[in-house]
Amino acid sequence: MCGIVGQVEHRGIVDPAGLVAMRDALEHRGPDDAGSWLSADGRVGLGHRRLSIVDLSEGGAQPMVDNGGQFVLTYNGEIYNYLEIRKELTSLGAHFRSRSDSEVILEAYKQWGSDCLSRFNGMFAFAIWDRNQQRLLLARDRYGIKPLYYAFFDDCFLFASEQKPILTHPSVKKQLDLEAVLEYFTFQNLFTDKTFFKGIHLFPPAAPALAHFPLVAGRGDRAADTQLPLVHPDKLPPLLLRRLIPRELRGARTPTVVPLPRSW
Repeated sequence: MCGIVGQVEHRGIVDPAGLVAMRDALEHRGPDDAGSWLSADGRVGLGHRRLSIVDLSEGGAQPMVDNGGQFVLTYNGEIYNYLEIRKELTSLGAHFRSRSDSEVILEAYKQWGSDCLSRFNGMFAFAIWDRNQQRLLLARDRYGIKPLYYAFFDDCFLFASEQKPILTHPSVKKQLDLEAVLEYFTFQNLFTDKTFFKGIHLFPPAAPALAHFPLVAGRGDRAADTQLPLVHPDKLPPLLLRRLIPRELRGARTPTVVPLPRSW
């Protein structure tokens, strides 16, 4: 078990101390190590709390940058067939610096793009920042074993393995979502993407579960026929995002796209 956090600012910059506070709110998920990464312009920050399992060396530390310096990964989970994928990638010319499954995810994405998700047998939640395309991608395993939450507040996009790190951000308005409370007391569970905090959403699982967050309005990779209106999720028809999941579970290869506010 590890913990991941991230922040993308539209107009401002990421506060390094605030990013560390978000990250360390997940210390219980990763007591072995901690790392942070900030983009050169200060608008993107990724954090990671590590529980060392596969590769105990510093080579498995995160956030992890690929050999070419284009992609940055923060990842929670385990890819059970990573050795087989690593062997195939090596035959295709990939070079590895560690024995971790984290680096296999990075190299697999470089080689196959979003199609790499169909090759992963495991449980995972991760984010990859593409420095060249200025784009953040989030992915979650087919059954949602590994948790992932996200929120839009003001000009800031946040995500984390738990709600607690998101609540540490000063832009977050800590308001109870009464609809979620009603749903819970009615069904003894939450079946939508709602949480008890208004504005904080559960990222949906799918096969593959991939969301694009372009910093400028436009089509995401392989998403030309599924691009949703670039509006805040609260403005979308009820359960619109969740309605995409059955199509994914039937084996469609098109990524789920979570929209950005129109002003982005």
